[in-house]
Amino acid sequence: MPVAVIIVDHGSRSAEGNDLISRVAQAFAGRFARKYAIVEPAHMDLAEPSIATAFARCVARGAGEIVLVPFFLGAGRHTTRDIPELAARAAGAWPHVRYRVAAPLGLDEVLLDLLDRRIDEALRNEP
Repeated sequence: MPVAVIIVDHGSRSAEGNDLISRVAQAFAGRFARKYAIVEPAHMDLAEPSIATAFARCVARGAGEIVLVPFFLGAGRHTTRDIPELAARAAGAWPHVRYRVAAPLGLDEVLLDLLDRRIDEALRNEP
């Protein structure tokens, strides 16, 4: 049974803000299709798809194990309490499906490179 990935952001009242996680999930799914056949976006709050909806979609697509990845930089209440609680609640309907919650993105060399890129872009733009 395949491993599924749910990429979770906070969620927003803004459609544009919510669209980002869908694009991230789609790009991740394309890049890692051989490793993860099932990738779904989810919002912790304020918008659909919710964690429960994404979890159900993964199960419907045949997932035997699901990894929820918080699309957050650091550990906080949402990553240490809210997302794990919502994941446990969503998993309750499928006791045969294992799930795990990954750590937030944290400090990584890739993020440092991205910060540098964003600074360069800002410096190239007129104030």
